[in-house]
Amino acid sequence: MRFLPSDRNRWELSFFDDIDNFFTPFLEREKTSHIKADIIEKDNNYILEMDVPGYDKKDISIDLDNGYLTVTAKKQENVDEKDKNQNYIKRERKQVACTRSFYVGDIKEDSIKPSLDNGILKITFPKIEPKSTKKQIEIK
Repeated sequence: MRFLPSDRNRWELSFFDDIDNFFTPFLEREKTSHIKADIIEKDNNYILEMDVPGYDKKDISIDLDNGYLTVTAKKQENVDEKDKNQNYIKRERKQVACTRSFYVGDIKEDSIKPSLDNGILKITFPKIEPKSTKKQIEIK
């Protein structure tokens, strides 16, 4: 840890930086992890539940491409005029984006039913039976 007693703000910043550096190996997995999800099978549907606390509907996009359902949650920090005048020692709430993809097969876009309630994104989509692509090849 670096001590800079001549300038209190510089010492505090140095202190917090050193704490971050100490915990980085333990927290690195959390920084790179993606949205946590559960998949439930119910009747002829799958229900995908994802934790997206602090995100609004406008912050979340759901895409379907080549059988992959991709959920992206992106939040951008709003800097107000009052924030510009603050003397922050440390600031961690910044732009954050998380993405998660799931292979769902050949389903129709209109059969996907998403909803957001209390920080939990719930996406219901039909369960389809995979088509067999196995073929027997005869030896000649």
